[in-house]
Amino acid sequence: MKKILIIRFSSIGDIVLTTPVIRCVKQQLKDVQVHYLTKKQYSGILENNPYVDKLYAIEKNVSEVAKELKKENYDYVIDLHHNLRSAQVKSILGKRSKSFHKLNLEKWLMVNLRINKLPHVHIVDRYFETTKGLGVKNDGKGLDYFIPVKDEVDIKTLPSEFHNGHIGFVIGAKHFTKQLPDEKIISIISKLNQPVVLLGGKEDRDKGERIKSKACLPDRQVKSQNIFNACGIYNLNQSASLTKQARKIISHDTGLMHIASAFKKEIVSVWGNTIPEFGMYPYYGKSEVRSQKSEVNSLSCRPCSKLGYSKCPKGHFKCMNLINEEEIIKFANV
Repeated sequence: MKKILIIRFSSIGDIVLTTPVIRCVKQQLKDVQVHYLTKKQYSGILENNPYVDKLYAIEKNVSEVAKELKKENYDYVIDLHHNLRSAQVKSILGKRSKSFHKLNLEKWLMVNLRINKLPHVHIVDRYFETTKGLGVKNDGKGLDYFIPVKDEVDIKTLPSEFHNGHIGFVIGAKHFTKQLPDEKIISIISKLNQPVVLLGGKEDRDKGERIKSKACLPDRQVKSQNIFNACGIYNLNQSASLTKQARKIISHDTGLMHIASAFKKEIVSVWGNTIPEFGMYPYYGKSEVRSQKSEVNSLSCRPCSKLGYSKCPKGHFKCMNLINEEEIIKFANV
C-alpha cells in the first residue's frame, strides 16, 4: 500500500483549501494511505475528515514528529506549505516530493510596483500542480469540511428569532486591515431583513458585544434579540455548524469564508488590503453558487500587503471605509 504525506501547517482557511487535494488523492489512487502534517492548533479541522488516514501535528518543531514520520516510509510528499519547516520534513524523509508554488515574486510585484503578473487561477487549482506526477486531477467538487456530531449546534438552543434562519456575519480577521470598521458593520446589520449571528473567535468577543450594543441603540431600530454574538462561545467546528445553517454569509477574507464555501453557502466576501486576485476568493469547484465580491477597485494604494497590517499604512483606510454597503445589503436581503 502506498503512503502519501500532505503538508500544510497553517492557517484555518489555507488548510480548508487543501481538502480537495486530500479527497482526490484518496479517491483516485488505488491502495493509498493519506497522512497529513499540520500544527496542533489546527488539527481539529481535519480530525473528522474521512479521507485522512493518519493525522500528525506539531506544536512548533518538526523534530516533535520526525522519528514517527521516518518510520512511515512514505512514497511521496505533497508540500502545500513550501516553507522552512516543510523543507526540513522533506530533507528528513528523503522521498520524492512536489512543492506548491507560492507566487511570492508575483505578489511582491503586485503589492510594491502594481505590476500584475498573477495568474487567473484559484489557489486550489494551483495546489493540484503538486499532484500531476501522481496522475491526480481536481474532481471539481469543491472544498470539504466535516463537523463532528458532538460539535453540531442545535439551532433551537439559540433564541427563537433564529429558529427559522439567519445571516452569518464573520466580523473578525487575522489583521485589522482585513476588517470592516465597526460602524460599517453596524450600518449593514441595521438594514438586513433577517436575524444576524456574529461569527468569530474569542478575540472577537468584545468587538461583537460592542457592535450589538451600538446596533441596538434607539436610532438604529434593531431589536437586540435579532443579533446573536456567537464569537468566542463556540469552538471552530461549532462556528462552522452555525455557518452551515445560515441562509447567507457576509465575511471578510478569513477562514470562516472558506468554511462557508465548503458548505456551498451564498457569500458576500469583503476585501480590504488584500485582493481576490491573490487566488483565495470563495471556491465552489464546478458548483454554480451565487456569490459576490465587495471591494474598492479605484485605490492606487491597494493591495498594500499580501497579508495585512494592524492599522492602515496611509491612515485613511479607504479600502474599507469606502465599501459599498448597499451592494452587500441588497445581496444579503434577496
